[in-house]
Parts: sequence; C-alpha cells; structure tokens
Amino acid sequence: MTQAKNTPYTELCTHSQTSIHYRNENLVEDILGKKTFTEVMFSQIMGREASAHDLRVVDAALIAIMEHGLTPSAIATRLVYMSSPENIQSGVAAGLLAVGSQFIGTVENCAVLLKQIIDAPEGIEAAAREVAQRHQRERKPLPGFGQHLHKPDDPRAARLLAIGREHPEFKGDYLKAIAALSTEVDLAYGKHITINATGAVGTLLGELGIPPALMRGFAVISRAAGLVAHIAEEQRVPTGRFIWDLVDHAVPYQGEGEGHNKARP
Repeated sequence: MTQAKNTPYTELCTHSQTSIHYRNENLVEDILGKKTFTEVMFSQIMGREASAHDLRVVDAALIAIMEHGLTPSAIATRLVYMSSPENIQSGVAAGLLAVGSQFIGTVENCAVLLKQIIDAPEGIEAAAREVAQRHQRERKPLPGFGQHLHKPDDPRAARLLAIGREHPEFKGDYLKAIAALSTEVDLAYGKHITINATGAVGTLLGELGIPPALMRGFAVISRAAGLVAHIAEEQRVPTGRFIWDLVDHAVPYQGEGEGHNKARP
C-alpha cells in the first residue's frame, strides 16, 4: 500500500490475527525471552538497537535516578495512594507530576546547556565560561550542579561519568562539555560545586544521542519504578497518615479562629 505524502503514520507497532510486531521485530519470536526491557525500551524510543556498551550506560543512568528517598515525588505518591489505595496508578502518577525543573527534570535542563556549549562557535571552553559566569552573575540555579548532601563530590556522578568515559564509541562532546563547565563553575563561584547525578545522567544520555527534549521521558521511566517501590513499602509500613499528621501539627494556623494548631503570639 502506497503511503500518501504528509499522511500520519507509526513505526512502533502493528499486528495481525497471528502476530504482534514491535517495529520490525516479531514480539513472540524475536523479543520475548530473548531481550531485556531496557533493550526493547531503547529501540522503541530511539529507533535503533542498543549495543552492549549502550545498555550498560542506559541501565546505570536509569538506576542512578530511580530512588532518592522521601523526596516531594515520593511523598506525593504515598499521600495520594493513602487517599486512593484502589488505584495504584494514581499514586504513581502524582509522583511523576513532580518530575520537573527542580527535581529530576534537571537532566533535561543540564543537557540543554551542554548542547549550547557544544554548538557554540567560540568553542567549548569559552562557551562554558560564559554559561558559568552568567548563572553566577544572575544568581540562577545551575542545572546539573550542586548537592546538599554529598560533599565535596556526588559519588553517583563520579561513577556515572567514569562509565561514560569507558564507552568505546562515545564521541565525547558531552563529556568534554560537562568537564569544561565544571572547571568554569568552580572559578566563577570561587569554590568547588559538584556535578550531581542528574548532570551526569544528562551527559550520558547526550552521548547516547538522545535529544534533550526526550531525556525527561527517561527520568520518568526510571522514577516510575522507584515510586512503585514506595507504594510497596507504603502497603507494608504506612507513612501517609503520619506525614499528614506531622504537617497538620507543624504548620500553625494564624487567624481569629480556634484550633488545635493555632500559632502562639
């Protein structure tokens, strides 16, 4: 059948009465029991097969940002699950809505900056210097840098970048850009500021050829697994009511009304 020009189409899946195909592969004969979830996920999203070296990097990146403890996304998941335990997907969805520009979504934000540095006509070092100085001057958070718990360096970032450097086929542009930016950040701020896990993940995904606009999708895939783990724990050790009561008593009421949590004069 001839495809008319400008007619929408999909390359992702098709089926007959006896088969299902993911892209060009037979789901039953070519994939089930033969390929991992990461392999199929990558090929579905990127439209190409991942090498063994690619898969090592993808798995490391996904694992590194899967679990961050009781962050806003995990707290949201637990509270919403407490409210609607009949819909586990509601709790997961609530947590995923917190994957934004402040948490986890900085993978994308950092990669955008790195891409600008790579593409800058003045070269990587000069472009990195401009980015670092501009953020310091404007007092803007620098995505991919800073960690309130790990000093002097985020151990996850160091390991992830080492894994990236071990990939034999990476072009190295993103790795060079993050290294140059790290140097210029320290100079601009007058102190060492660590590359954090999301900065390292953005670097690795960039080396894999994943467009920055798709990177938050990988963060969502990773975090979804972590949020299901939080629900599994919530089923065994409920914390939602405790969190609710804690906030209810810790945040005082100010006004003329009477109440259990009224602020003291």
